[in-house]
Amino acid sequence: MSQHRAVSPRSRRHRARRKQPHARGLSRRARLGRTLLVLTGVLVLCGGAAAWYLYRELDSIGSSAALGSDAPKSTDGSTNILLMGLDTRKDQNGEDLPGDVLKKLHAGSSDIGGYNANTLILLHVPADGGKAKGFSIPRDDLVDIPGYGKDKIKKAYGLAKAAQENKLRGEGVTDGRKLEHEGREAGRQSQIRTVRDFLGVPIDHFAEVSLSGFYRLADALDGVEVCLNHPVKDRYSGADFPAGKQELNGQEALAFVRQRHGLQRGDLDRTRRQQAFLASALHQVNSVGTLTSPTRLLDLKNVAKDNVVLDKGWGVFSFVKEAKNLTGGKVEFTTLPVESFAKHNGEDVNIVDRDLVRRRVQEQTGQGPHAGRTGSSGHKTEDKAEKKSDDSAPKVAGGGVPCVD
Repeated sequence: MSQHRAVSPRSRRHRARRKQPHARGLSRRARLGRTLLVLTGVLVLCGGAAAWYLYRELDSIGSSAALGSDAPKSTDGSTNILLMGLDTRKDQNGEDLPGDVLKKLHAGSSDIGGYNANTLILLHVPADGGKAKGFSIPRDDLVDIPGYGKDKIKKAYGLAKAAQENKLRGEGVTDGRKLEHEGREAGRQSQIRTVRDFLGVPIDHFAEVSLSGFYRLADALDGVEVCLNHPVKDRYSGADFPAGKQELNGQEALAFVRQRHGLQRGDLDRTRRQQAFLASALHQVNSVGTLTSPTRLLDLKNVAKDNVVLDKGWGVFSFVKEAKNLTGGKVEFTTLPVESFAKHNGEDVNIVDRDLVRRRVQEQTGQGPHAGRTGSSGHKTEDKAEKKSDDSAPKVAGGGVPCVD
């Protein structure tokens, strides 16, 4: 059994170095006045010159053009964010991770895992400040991947990445970093389009993180509290935890969200683990003041710069502001329904009713042809197909530390 820290949050003391703004020469009085006004506003709102520095640094991290300027966007003031977790053991340049990092990930060598998007969550943040909704898409759902036919939804990324790299090699490109960058951009485009077509709603922003990025982000949060209904031990993921509430470091958190062996519903229970972790992390971010602490934001910035990919025009600071709206119990996660299980090209897949899935998402987001069918009481209109395919698993709510299997 692994060692676990006490439930009470750990505290690390940070000291922020304040940078005093200085003049770069004489300027007109009006220009000086405007400058002072802007700086004063930033100081008041963000807590000091260190926060202003973080604002500039954080908002410069958005680096991907995969979303496309002509992509459909929400027009009702709400925001749809696609969270993608890649099952790759390589860094952003396609190079192998250091051996000590791979050991901590407990996920095998850099040669396995490929570029599957094993975690896909659509996060809908309403314009009116109401409760946000997170929809987990099971990674093995059999869907149409544009250009590649029917396959597991998680494969959209890797299929397009490999195709783009082969195309570039055929054109004489040999630079490994260029191949990796262009391949990943193609993979992101394919994954975003596949999810958008599957759900029938726009995607306004996306965030991508790899296994090593998740591990480092969890550590930057100074540990995350989780709760298990039963003790678990799994040699594949490295999960070895007692029942009850406990605080996990980055290495333990990765094992927590990766475990599927030994769980009654396999991947579907793993999906609920991911939801519970995200709900707990959002709750912790709010309770310990991460979003209002420049020093804690600096920790996250340093990790995010090398491990998180966001779309251009949506920097980390903007992501942090969106995340703040999700804390305090204002988010609820659910897993999209699966009809049955089957084999496709020799692999286990989930059979899904695309029309049902679309209706479920569009009703709850108020977007698409099925928008408006959810009444003010929050109850949906149901038909026979809806009742037949309804996922009986309880929803995972934010605002605390939900217990899961």
